Amino acid sequence: MARNILFVTTDQQRFDSLGCNGGTIARTPVADALARDGINYQRAYNNNTVCMPARCTMLTGQYPRTHGVVANGIALPTDAPSVAAHLKTAGYHTALVGKAHFEPAFDMEGRWEENLRWRRNDTGPWRGFDYSIQAAHVPSFQGRPVQHYGRWLKAEHPEHLDSFCELLNAAPGGDTGAPETKHNPIPTDWYHTDWTADRTVDWLDTVPADDPFFCWMSFPDPHHPWDPPESEMSRVNWRDLDLPPGHPGSPEQIREVLGGKPAHWLGWYDGTFANAEGGPMYFFPASLTDDQVREINARTHVMVELLDEALGRVLAHLDAIGRLADTDIVFTTDHGEMQGDMGFIFKGPWHVDSLMRLPLIWKPAASARIDAGVVTDPVGQVDLAPTFCAIAGVEPAPWMQGSRLPTFDGEATTDSFGQTAVHERALTEWDSQFPGYGMHLRSIVRDGWMCTAYEESTDGQPNGLEEVWGDSVLRPCGVHYDGTEGELYNLVEDPHQWHNLWDDPAYRAQRDDLVADMVASFPTERRVLPVEAPA
Repeated sequence: MARNILFVTTDQQRFDSLGCNGGTIARTPVADALARDGINYQRAYNNNTVCMPARCTMLTGQYPRTHGVVANGIALPTDAPSVAAHLKTAGYHTALVGKAHFEPAFDMEGRWEENLRWRRNDTGPWRGFDYSIQAAHVPSFQGRPVQHYGRWLKAEHPEHLDSFCELLNAAPGGDTGAPETKHNPIPTDWYHTDWTADRTVDWLDTVPADDPFFCWMSFPDPHHPWDPPESEMSRVNWRDLDLPPGHPGSPEQIREVLGGKPAHWLGWYDGTFANAEGGPMYFFPASLTDDQVREINARTHVMVELLDEALGRVLAHLDAIGRLADTDIVFTTDHGEMQGDMGFIFKGPWHVDSLMRLPLIWKPAASARIDAGVVTDPVGQVDLAPTFCAIAGVEPAPWMQGSRLPTFDGEATTDSFGQTAVHERALTEWDSQFPGYGMHLRSIVRDGWMCTAYEESTDGQPNGLEEVWGDSVLRPCGVHYDGTEGELYNLVEDPHQWHNLWDDPAYRAQRDDLVADMVASFPTERRVLPVEAPA
């Protein structure tokens, strides 16, 4: 019998949020058990630090420069390859339940198919998925229901359609006035975490018992807004939390750390640089209080616990229907969250472990007879699609750019071109697409080092986003790089990445070696598409 695949993703979840990865606040017994009985990857990295590029990489098995979605707001082409479609041709039943986000979400005009589908209450087929039912972080936008979850909530529980905090508003809420927090009165059973798990269970029951399946269960949490059901907030009291270890301390200490980094770091903190692609347009971290950081963290930990419990219910159902033993479970996220590191929250053009390093666990089916273990070799999101092919026993497609995840350190795996190599590095890129920004970052993680080289800034082109976001996107970002800037960190000695060694003569040889390796290792294909936005 072919092995099934349950691919579980969360959104914006830090590596260290799980107990198996050193987390000490959120209780995650389900994920911890998967790590204990499976393979826990300690150096898994995304290939872009925001939602859409990362998710498109997981779907296509390609670097952002190849599939074209190099930034949020760029729609994945309709003819882009899909690992789901590849598995479907091999006889797999396929489904995506929860957050998709391969196309722009702020699209109330229905310009893209991803948004037209929920307007029609269409559940498939789409992008290789026989069935797809979607949820977003909030069920409504501008007073109108969005995604299948919003339609369901309006039909079944309309009194809670507007119980959620507005996304990307930065309006104060919660106990401390923290941005994008709210006391959400919705019952847990109706929250999108449980809704996603419930719809996954429903779909699993439709798959014939002897047929293989590939199911992508994609939770919207713990991405902001930080508004889990208020009834669950007693799990973690923010007043009991310390500031996270990656928080430098006082505003003076924050500025000292940021002053050693390229200019947009301190610029965003102080408000001279707008983080156009990673958070609310009008928010700047210098406005955060310590208590607000604590409350955001507490709410995040609650969301993580609810995710773990929802995953546990799905796994219990697989066991009850006799399918768990033949199902591989792969658990990861698209990117991390600053969560107080550097004094920041949200995400953006910051190539640091907080955003790049991912929880990644592969629990092979019992029938696979693959030993449990811990892998410290660096791996990337481009390696997921070839891994799904390996599980299914099919050849990886020639358009996939990664190779199967190793099952132990030093294992050589083969890519779609038949080339075999040990996983020695992970590569991450960033290309801003907003007019006036033009920021381009290229990073490599290897041998306990992270190195980021900045390319010369470009101006960007008008693209319609000003009609969505207003004049703020046309405001000069206040930062221009000439291509000599960069960042270099020893991740062993400086895990919080407070000390930038890029300009230190003692590390010049190390820096130059990493940059040369990065340039040689990135694929040459590069197809940057224009940003499209609702008219």
